[in-house]
Amino acid sequence: MLPIIIVISVGVGVAAMVGAVAFALRPQEELAEDRLRVLVAGTKRESTAEQATLLGNNPFDETRTIAEEFLSHFGNLLHIMEQADVNIPASRFLSICVGLAAVGAVVVLATPVPNVLAPVVALVLASTPVLWVLIKRKKRLNQFNKQLPEALELLSRSLRAGHSLASGFSLVAEEMPEPIGKEFGRAFEEQNLGLTLEEALEGMTQRVPNMDLRFFATAVVLQRQTGGDLAEIMDKIGKLIRDRFKLAGQIQALTGEGRLSGVVLLALPPVLFLVMLYLNYDYAMVLFRDETGRKLMAGALVMQLLGALVIRKIINIKV
Repeated sequence: MLPIIIVISVGVGVAAMVGAVAFALRPQEELAEDRLRVLVAGTKRESTAEQATLLGNNPFDETRTIAEEFLSHFGNLLHIMEQADVNIPASRFLSICVGLAAVGAVVVLATPVPNVLAPVVALVLASTPVLWVLIKRKKRLNQFNKQLPEALELLSRSLRAGHSLASGFSLVAEEMPEPIGKEFGRAFEEQNLGLTLEEALEGMTQRVPNMDLRFFATAVVLQRQTGGDLAEIMDKIGKLIRDRFKLAGQIQALTGEGRLSGVVLLALPPVLFLVMLYLNYDYAMVLFRDETGRKLMAGALVMQLLGALVIRKIINIKV
C-alpha cells in the first residue's frame, strides 16, 4: 500500500513541478518587442466568435478543459505548444507526463536503487515531454528566422512586379517550405475569412515570437497608415537579418571555449558521483544517510544551479 501512495504522491507533485519548470523556462519578452506589439495591435480585434472558430484559434474561448487551463496557467505551456506546432491534446500531454513520472517512481521502488531517488527520477522523466516541446519550439523558431530574409525578398519582388501584399503572402506559402510557408499561408487564409491584415499579422507574431517578424509587421502597419515604399523596407529588413546572422556566427565562434568549459564543469560532479556509486556504494551513500551529507548535497546542487546561470549569462550574448 505504501508504494502505491508514494507513486500517487510523486505523480501529483511532478505535475505541479512540470508547470513550475515550464514557467521558469518560458521565454521573456524584450522591451522592444513590447513596444512593437503596441504599434502592431493599434486596432482592437473586432472578429466575431464564429470567425475565430473557423480559423481554429479562438483566444477568447472560455470553454477550455481542465488540462488546457492547467497548461495555460503554469508556464503558458499551451501557447508554447502552439508555437512549437505540437498538435497533442492537453489532456494527453499531461497524461504522458504523469505516466512517465509514475513509471520512474515504480522502477526505482522495484529495484535496489535508493527510494530517496524516486522523486528525482520521476521529475526527470516527467520533464522530458516539456523539454521536447521547448527544443522543438526553439528549432522551429530558428528555422523560421533563417527563412525570413528569403521570404521578405520574395515579397519585395512580388510587390515590385505589381502584386498585392496578400498575393505575396500566398506566393510565400506556395513557394517556401515549413514553418514559414505554413505561417504565411495561415495569415493569407485568415484574411480570406474576414480578418484584417493587421489582425492576421498580429496573430502570426504571437505564434512566432520573432523580433524581425515584428519589425516587418510594424512596417506593414505603418506603411498602410502613412504610405511609403514597402518593398524597399523589406529589402532593408532582410539585409539587417543577414548581417545579424553573420555577427551571431562570429560570437558563436568566440564563445565556443566558454560553452565547452561550462558543459565540462556542470557534468563533472554528477558523473563523478555515479562513478563513486558504482565503485564504492556504501561510501557514496553516506551523502544520503548522514545529515551533514544531505546538507552538503543540497548546497552543491544550489551552487551548481548558480554556476550554470552565471555561465549562461556570460556566454549568452544577444545580437
